[in-house]
Amino acid sequence: MRIGLILLTLAYVLSQFFRAFLAVLTGELQQDLGVDAQDLAFASGLWFISFAAMQIPVGWALDTFGPRRTSSVLMVFGCGIGAAYFAFATSAMDINIAMTLIGIGCAPILMASFYIFAREFSAKQFATLAGLIVGVGTIGNLISSYPMALAVELVGWRVSMMVLSGVSIVIAIGLYFVVKDPAKAGASSTGSLLDILRMPVIWVILPIALVNYMPAAAVRGIWIGPYLRDVFGYDTAQVGIASLVMSIAMIGGVLLYGPLDRIFGTRKWVIVVGTALTLGCIGGLWAFPAASPIASIAMMAGLGFFGGTFPVIMAHGKAFFPAHLAGRGVTLMNLFSIGGVGLAQFATGQLHATTQGGAVSAPYSAVFGFLGLALAAGLAIYVFSKDNTQ
Repeated sequence: MRIGLILLTLAYVLSQFFRAFLAVLTGELQQDLGVDAQDLAFASGLWFISFAAMQIPVGWALDTFGPRRTSSVLMVFGCGIGAAYFAFATSAMDINIAMTLIGIGCAPILMASFYIFAREFSAKQFATLAGLIVGVGTIGNLISSYPMALAVELVGWRVSMMVLSGVSIVIAIGLYFVVKDPAKAGASSTGSLLDILRMPVIWVILPIALVNYMPAAAVRGIWIGPYLRDVFGYDTAQVGIASLVMSIAMIGGVLLYGPLDRIFGTRKWVIVVGTALTLGCIGGLWAFPAASPIASIAMMAGLGFFGGTFPVIMAHGKAFFPAHLAGRGVTLMNLFSIGGVGLAQFATGQLHATTQGGAVSAPYSAVFGFLGLALAAGLAIYVFSKDNTQ
């Protein structure tokens, strides 16, 4: 099982890479294909929406076929073929198709790991293990920043994507032969996703799941690139370094949050405080979008650090799921989390396009303001949730 989890972690590194690498390619794709920030925001949104749309069938597949076949089959056909298709893209439509395929391929990776954690480890260990794999996996964010920018400068973005296609296929094949499926929950255990949706306690947690990852993922996934280019004149290498700083902060935040529920004896208030601090950072970007590049990068790093509450939110929701519905439960939570980012990318892309014409920073202030309002709304509902550290 240990070797399988290591390989799933490597696969999750790729998943994190694919959700964030477009920010670094903004200049090259604009020059080679004529796409703009709105096009790339839409393509990024398609990655998140296709990823989210797959969560319900992935949850069913995890409970029915297990994580071995579910993760390996989708990854080889989604990430492998999608990355290769991206390498030969000639238009914005090609980028959209490729990102959709890659999103489908990445969809089962983290949930396969969470499924194993939920079935093979104690409930009290879940948040720590989830935080660990998310934290290590966020190395993919690092690779998608300055290292990706360097690779693009050395061999070009097309060759880089072909290499990533090959790596994806190799890892997918390894998953098929190495990952071991947990034992079934029991033939007498029946139920469906509707049983989870009938639980009132979950409906107070789902809103924070919808918005918690939205600001950090939207900014790191696409907006950090156009924002620093347009407002401060950054080039590809400088954007790569700024993205690297934010990525390191995201790793640190996730690793910090993992054990906090056991240290403080609460999941709810760890999430509430972390979300409030995240709001402070996105609020600073909204209020002072053109103050200085150093201040903006620091606030984006803070956004990534304090916004790493995802593992604790997953643990909070999972604590209420019966064992035989663990796969469906965690994928439902992930659907809201990833789907929220996809919807945000669609909305912020349109918002950016419709607020042009004034100060160069105005469209980005509007983007940051939208993300902050969404996060505040989710937090306002979540404060009424029931705490659970079991």
